[in-house]
Amino acid sequence: MRRECGLDFQRAMAGKTMQVVGFRYFNVYGPHEQHKARMASVAFHQFNQFRTEGKVKLFGEYGGYPAGSQMRDFVYIDDVVAVNLWFFDHPSVSGIFNLGTGRAQPFNDVASAVVNTFRQLDQQPPLSLEELSAQGLIEYVPFPDALRGKYQCYTQADLTALRATGCTHAFADVQTGVAQYVQWLAKQG
Repeated sequence: MRRECGLDFQRAMAGKTMQVVGFRYFNVYGPHEQHKARMASVAFHQFNQFRTEGKVKLFGEYGGYPAGSQMRDFVYIDDVVAVNLWFFDHPSVSGIFNLGTGRAQPFNDVASAVVNTFRQLDQQPPLSLEELSAQGLIEYVPFPDALRGKYQCYTQADLTALRATGCTHAFADVQTGVAQYVQWLAKQG
């Protein structure tokens, strides 16, 4: 019976095409993610941590990476939407694609962008990572034993397949995307 249903479906679809697209999302951040609670982005949690504690805490050295230097491919939600809309406008393109920036950046970059955007909102000049750390605005905590051997220190999307479709979207870097996000969060109260 299943085989017949499959053949009937194949006959019904003969000569017809439909777009099928799947995405492997990397570390998405941006407005309207607060419902994700604990699973919300690093940028969201760092924003709230800085607002309540006046500092951002990052993992110390682990896995051969210096403190705060573990890396992720952080992708801003506006870029995710733009790529989805690109596929909507190109219905003949199907496949499974990585959806990240293709550029890994350290957690230090996210924390610096969060703190420096707060500083900008308070009419203060940006500080370097070293200055942020020296002033206690970024603090490194020992890497948790519970995560040892279970933690990925590096992720980066391979965009080869996405680019082969003709999608040339330019993704925001962490500094740009996180600054926009922090400004948005600050306006929410």
